[in-house]
Amino acid sequence: MMDHLYSFMDLILPFAWANDLFMKRALLAVMLVAPMCAAMGVMVVNFRMAFFSDAISHSAFTGVALGVLFGINPLYTLIGFGIVVGLAIISVRRWSSLSVDTVIGVFFSFAVALGIVIISARKSLTRDLQSYLYGDVLAVTDGEILGMALIFLAALLFLGFWFNSLFLSGINERLAKAQGVRVKALEYAYALLLALVVTLSIRVIGLLLVTAMLVVPAAAGRNLAGSIRAMFWWAVGIGLASGALGLIASYYWDSATGATIILIASAFFLASQLVAAIRK
Repeated sequence: MMDHLYSFMDLILPFAWANDLFMKRALLAVMLVAPMCAAMGVMVVNFRMAFFSDAISHSAFTGVALGVLFGINPLYTLIGFGIVVGLAIISVRRWSSLSVDTVIGVFFSFAVALGIVIISARKSLTRDLQSYLYGDVLAVTDGEILGMALIFLAALLFLGFWFNSLFLSGINERLAKAQGVRVKALEYAYALLLALVVTLSIRVIGLLLVTAMLVVPAAAGRNLAGSIRAMFWWAVGIGLASGALGLIASYYWDSATGATIILIASAFFLASQLVAAIRK
């Protein structure tokens, strides 16, 4: 199936940068991850959850270290540990009287500290973390692309069915419950999906910048849109454009792909900020 897809890409992309197989894989990965992050980022921006996603992304630091330490594929351990941290934050926030940013700060500190302890005890693990810190989209495999496609589909279905309920529960939880929304289950489901999106995106963007891929396109969309639905589509479009342009620019500039994508997205944000200022 993938071979047929790559042959089709040869027909529609007769450009020098798309000649190599690793660039075709990179393009597919970016086209899945960038709009997916932007779509999930709409709720992250509206409900001030950037710190939450940052905690999950930095927990990947420990997840990778655990995988290398125990001889397990780091991709599995970073996803698993990220999910555990995300669900733990939601659980503790629900039964604790502490503010949400305090709970997130505790788990953020724990995850990073555990990773540093493991790395400092095993100095040889440091070299295995480089591709996860900065991202390595040019090294993604067909299996990873298929995994990204499955999460992309899950995110599409989840937001398609529960976008309004999620938005309502974020604005007024009591009103959402009165309307029959299962707020607790929805919150856990969103946290689980966000953890999956963040951890899978680390392979493309890198754990240092993955939160920016959630926040920057959505923030630009918010500047340009007049409604939550318009914001969603603006964010997805900006995320998609940033991903494609960033990948192509990184090919010609010989720069880090993840960082280049974020620079392009930041340029879109600055342009949107100018548009918003002119409107005012």
